[in-house]
Amino acid sequence: MTRAAPTWLMPIVAIFTLQTISSFLNRLIPIIAPDMSAEYGWSGSSIGYLTASNSLGSLAILVAGSAMLRQIGGMRTLQLTMLIGASCMAWLLVPSLTVALVACFFMGLSGGAANPAGSEVLQKYSPPGKRNLMFSIKQAGVPLGGVLAGLFVPVLVTVAGWRISLFICAIIILVPTMMFWRLSSRLDETPNKKAHFFHFPTMESLRTLTVPLAALRHNSGLMKMSVVGSLFAVSQSCWFTFTVIYLVDQLGYSLSLAGAVFAVMQAGGVIGRIVLGWLSDYLRSAKATLTLAAVFSTITTVMLGQTSSTWPLWSVIALAFIAGGSAASWNGVQIAEVARHSPPDLISETSAGSSILVNLINMLAPTLFALFVASTGRYDYAFMCAGALTLLVLVVLPREPRRA
Repeated sequence: MTRAAPTWLMPIVAIFTLQTISSFLNRLIPIIAPDMSAEYGWSGSSIGYLTASNSLGSLAILVAGSAMLRQIGGMRTLQLTMLIGASCMAWLLVPSLTVALVACFFMGLSGGAANPAGSEVLQKYSPPGKRNLMFSIKQAGVPLGGVLAGLFVPVLVTVAGWRISLFICAIIILVPTMMFWRLSSRLDETPNKKAHFFHFPTMESLRTLTVPLAALRHNSGLMKMSVVGSLFAVSQSCWFTFTVIYLVDQLGYSLSLAGAVFAVMQAGGVIGRIVLGWLSDYLRSAKATLTLAAVFSTITTVMLGQTSSTWPLWSVIALAFIAGGSAASWNGVQIAEVARHSPPDLISETSAGSSILVNLINMLAPTLFALFVASTGRYDYAFMCAGALTLLVLVVLPREPRRA
């Protein structure tokens, strides 16, 4: 006699899979961009503008998509944004930077929809006593999508070219999205499942856009912890955006080798997010954990700008792995601290407000980085500035209350 699968298994599998595929979609741009830019005659710094547009899409759905999330549900919103992103990948075949910026914007929508959808499902279906573990597993899907992109896409580009690679990647995104389509109708709780319609914005609905940021002013610790996330995001966004193009242009790596280094960095993020969460609980000090992450994030970011073609491959790989465990692993601890500093009835608003600040930095930092490199040609100074900004975390971190 076989035991029936637990009721929580399929919802957890569905949101983890969609989270991973959404991350895969949003990690494609830094990997495909070197070949695409070379063919179209764009400068290497154009990757910063494309990534910024991608982050703007995530920010847009996070700020203005709450009505859609309530109306059709988080899972369905995530699936729709992934379908839109996959279809807009075809626009990258047009040799126009403006069109590519628009395509990257729509590809970024799913990045903003993933967290609300995942939180909604996990809060409802996580088994008792395992909710934190389920949230950690779900969050690990973000760097896991980067690992898959870093290992698979460069090989595909080398074998079939970047144009065919876009088509194959679109199929990879569409298949799991449609596979869980019917399941989403059961997972989402909506006001009226038979009448999905949308209202035009009113002055009252537009005022709600300011609520998440206004909620951060509730206390100084909450605002400081939100700023901490923004400072961490400076180095993280630069690592995510410029690692591949830097290794190809400055160190002479092949796209496949640069993609492998990118994958190692993302793998460090998978391990690091879980380790930093465990360490924070073990030490009973989020401040100590985030201080450690900030120091290593600064060191690795500055060192990336100092690398050269004379460095042995193992040293660059080790640097990328350590960066993944620090510059790309602070998110879980920071999100938990935002919730701890927040009033119980404002957790969703403060979490959204903190995410908005992080997404703003994810948009601004790559843009400024690209402008700096385009005008000076100095990657080393650009990475040094990014690392220095992240080091300010040590100044901004709020004090922790004494523990018994």
